[in-house]
Amino acid sequence: MTRTRAEDSTTSRQVSDIETRTINTIRFLSADAVQRAESGHPGTPMALAPVAYVLWRDHLRHNPQDPEWPGRDRFVLSAGHASMLLYSLLHLTGYDLPMEEIKNFRQWGSKTPGHPEAHLTEGVETTTGPLGQGFANGVGMALAERLLADEFNEDGFPIVDHHVYAICSDGDLMEGIASEAASLAGHLGLGKLVYLYDDNRITIDGSTDLAFTEDVPARFEAYGWHVSSVEDANDLAAVDSAIEEAKAETGRPSLISVRSHIGYGSPNKQDTAAAHGAPLGEEEVRLTKENLGWPPEKTFYVPDGVYDHMREAIGRGKSQQAEWKKLFDEYEAAHPEKAERYKRWRTRDPKEGWEEALPEFEATSEGGKELATRKASGLTLNELAPEVGYLIGGSADLTGSNKTDVEGRGDFQKENPSGRYFRFGVREHAMAGISNGMALHGGIQPYAGTFLIFSDYLRPSLRLSALMEQPVVYVFTHDSIGLGEDGPTHQPVEHLMALRAIPNLTLIRPADANEAAEAWAAAVKNTEGPTALALTRQKLPIFDREELTSAEGLRRGAYVLREPEGMPEVLLLGSGSEVQHALQAARSLEGEGIEAQVVSMPSWELFDEQPESYREEVLPPSVPARVSIEAGVTQGWERYVGTEGTAIGVDRFGASAPGETVMEEYGLTAERVAEEARQLVG
Repeated sequence: MTRTRAEDSTTSRQVSDIETRTINTIRFLSADAVQRAESGHPGTPMALAPVAYVLWRDHLRHNPQDPEWPGRDRFVLSAGHASMLLYSLLHLTGYDLPMEEIKNFRQWGSKTPGHPEAHLTEGVETTTGPLGQGFANGVGMALAERLLADEFNEDGFPIVDHHVYAICSDGDLMEGIASEAASLAGHLGLGKLVYLYDDNRITIDGSTDLAFTEDVPARFEAYGWHVSSVEDANDLAAVDSAIEEAKAETGRPSLISVRSHIGYGSPNKQDTAAAHGAPLGEEEVRLTKENLGWPPEKTFYVPDGVYDHMREAIGRGKSQQAEWKKLFDEYEAAHPEKAERYKRWRTRDPKEGWEEALPEFEATSEGGKELATRKASGLTLNELAPEVGYLIGGSADLTGSNKTDVEGRGDFQKENPSGRYFRFGVREHAMAGISNGMALHGGIQPYAGTFLIFSDYLRPSLRLSALMEQPVVYVFTHDSIGLGEDGPTHQPVEHLMALRAIPNLTLIRPADANEAAEAWAAAVKNTEGPTALALTRQKLPIFDREELTSAEGLRRGAYVLREPEGMPEVLLLGSGSEVQHALQAARSLEGEGIEAQVVSMPSWELFDEQPESYREEVLPPSVPARVSIEAGVTQGWERYVGTEGTAIGVDRFGASAPGETVMEEYGLTAERVAEEARQLVG
């Protein structure tokens, strides 16, 4: 049964004057900032100010003067529309967020954007706003905490030991990603996870009765969570008691359902949708201040004593961090090798010589077997993972297809936190959101596997990986119509271009096994954004690197795979499984006296970062005759083939048949490349 804190008479307490002043300061800094910006969401900060006050004042372990201290608790505002609640807390507790930034809420160049952004504002743990994302991120942070605690803690040295707190809303819990993440968190028994659910019963359209009438506590009990309720967000003692109870629950994540009143104190807009996504209005702000005993003529007002009261967090944080530092120093003395490895994991610094673990695959022409790039990826990962220990991930129920498991790494489970492989289940979206949380936590570079077609299911989280500059590796297999019989529902067509459209995402589509190995090296080195690997189901020939150039060219995005004997008359460009056809076409054209330069283009993003001189070496401007081939939509290839070139691709949906048949029927062949080249050369 759900425990209701208000029913426990022992939770009552007298609220002090300084507590009341501080809570109202949080409320009116938020209301004033939204009003000044003429944009924003004032209602939730006004409702949850007491809850946030109790959490930040009495429970959250953090040091405002060192927001990156690894021993801190993590706080996630999943209800990112309530950003002014977080900004007010950061300002009052002493983070580097001065009053000027509060006044510049939602303005150009400010550190107080409309929704919190982790890479922009000190003290913000994750970028939230798209509802449900923060919920999943928090699960990832708690998962990382448990894994790292198992990896590094020793008896008497709990160097990894902290909680993850979050505030989530009705909107968060309506989004499917939250359901996916909550289900997995309950299964894994993530006991360091404490979520405060803002049950204000209002959304943008009006009352939640319009669309959301389920029993939320019962749902979370069914997920395996510990659940309690607080009947009044203003009951500080009940909130405090519920958080203490949640912290004491170590075997299950906790949800505290808090009944609040959106726009609390507003005479005309409390408990209405009008307090949700728009300023209260100057007159209503004045009336609200009068109603709560606040000076109506003052804006951005912080009464005497409030800063001193809230900035006690600095002293506490310094003391807590000093205790942690002392513990770590003793740990380092007792376990120097583990301490050194902990530091490397924290900074994602692989041990020296890690690239020597990259396998080299024998050319098909020299006796090597043809190999799907998904298979080569899996073989590479098995060699690389022991050298780059923090490279840890899993798959959305497609392990055998994605080749993402690593020999010797068991499954991470509630009963087995020593496992280093994640079974995310059929939960692509949550998998990506959880991976973001693990990356944000630090100490792990997560990878996540599924089919390329299902990048659609996780795209919002992948986009946030890029926005937050987090080094998540997405392992996308079955990358084209070449997968065959499963048909158009499973054959990606527009997906390569759709991923290329996301800023700060590096997409790599290797052409053979050795390029696949190099793709993993590039992914490990890319620590400022996500990498997506697009890998084949079907087997491909392994190129003879004695005849052709080195696969290390992949690291520059595109490279000349085969040079003609003389000056090139035509450029043949390709990515992934279609590069083999460009090579075959070049050899055929050579027999006809046509000089063709073959360019493997596994990553547009890496290529575009190269100096102009290199790009012109690979794609000489003097050669306008160009043919590209890629098993996807042709839109976008014009930037490389130009107005006089030809792009061969798939500008319609796929078909159910053996992969080779589909490729041939769609014209993805060496013969087609050669014919287009002949026509361009004339």
